[in-house]
Amino acid sequence: MKSRLIKIIGMVLVVLVMALDVAAKDFVVVIDAGHGGHDHGAIDHGVREKNINLGVALKLGEMIKKRHKDVKVVYTRDDDHFLSLQERANVANRAGGDLFISIHTNSVDAKSKNRNTVKGASTYTLGLHRTAENLAVAKRENSVMMLEKDYSTTYCGFDPGSTESYIMFELNQNKHVEQSVKFARSVQDGLASEASRVDKGVRQAGFWVLAATGMPAVLVELDFICNPASARFLGSESGQKKLAKGIYVAFDEYKEAYDRLLDATNRCAIGGKEGKGKKKEESPKKERKDKGNKKDKERKDRGNRHKGADDEAIAGNGTSDTVEATTPARDNDGKSSEVETPDITKGTWYKVQFITDSSPIRDGSSRFKGLHPVGHYYEKGLHKYTFGAYRTWKEATSSLAKIRKKFPQAFIITVKDGKRIK
Repeated sequence: MKSRLIKIIGMVLVVLVMALDVAAKDFVVVIDAGHGGHDHGAIDHGVREKNINLGVALKLGEMIKKRHKDVKVVYTRDDDHFLSLQERANVANRAGGDLFISIHTNSVDAKSKNRNTVKGASTYTLGLHRTAENLAVAKRENSVMMLEKDYSTTYCGFDPGSTESYIMFELNQNKHVEQSVKFARSVQDGLASEASRVDKGVRQAGFWVLAATGMPAVLVELDFICNPASARFLGSESGQKKLAKGIYVAFDEYKEAYDRLLDATNRCAIGGKEGKGKKKEESPKKERKDKGNKKDKERKDRGNRHKGADDEAIAGNGTSDTVEATTPARDNDGKSSEVETPDITKGTWYKVQFITDSSPIRDGSSRFKGLHPVGHYYEKGLHKYTFGAYRTWKEATSSLAKIRKKFPQAFIITVKDGKRIK
């Protein structure tokens, strides 16, 4: 009996140590600037891909370091030197990366009729190519391995020019595919909103550098260097800043969702439940029916005050985390999900965050995809938009499942006494 008790205590201590270790570990993002050194990548209109990729990668890293002090940024390269595909993956794996972002610039064959007009950004996750276009991109990016000596041995006989070789990637999709796809979707949204790039969608293809990394991973094709207008944008300092900002907005959303999941995991590992040992929070008092009640009038005003760029939170100093009170969340059928107007300035509430943008979005915008009403708060230089106000995690989770059909990157935030808490 005594030995059994000792074993149990030992297991508990291990779990506690693991939980504390996870909590103490910095989030590691690995930023991979594609090509480099004698591998120039695509070249067109006087611009080289390797320079574009590096410029965007470094700018993205600086944005992350400035606003996320708990994040460790690792570059596969921070200057102009050659790096093999396998070594890029090795850098990420050795660093214990939590997210891998490979940055590239697209192009098409010199014989293509649309060479000067094709445009738009695409973000890839690992998988089997579904179209000839996806396969062509994968072949082009993987072909860099042929610059290495004895590449066939290094890459286990993989032939980047052979279509048959790519079948292996169908079997190599791993547990990170869901996180990768969600992040990829956010990247596309960010590049569209921040850099005004045409959204060519989230795609799957067999990229060696994604297959060899043991973490959620994406490969971003910023735009087409063969398009003269796009080439000018890609090669400019202002263009690269906007592209980096687009990816950063996606990273910010991903990191928020990651932190919430980590917090929930640690609570479970320690063996407690949220709120355990605390006095159960009382439900909000019913509104008084007095038409002349001043507090009720102010509450109503708060619930209907969201006016996009005119919102007080938007006009703030960039540090406010106050979450705007909203009227009851309504589903697409117009039915209210709450009996009465909630006052989220008192007590603990849960809301679903679904869009992050560096610029304010006007009330009623098509970007909200029919969600109404929409809440808003301003944090770390970004405008963040929410839906709903729920008393329980279960209610919020139910709403989240519906919203993720339109916004896969959506997640739940907690609001206490009108302030977002983490």
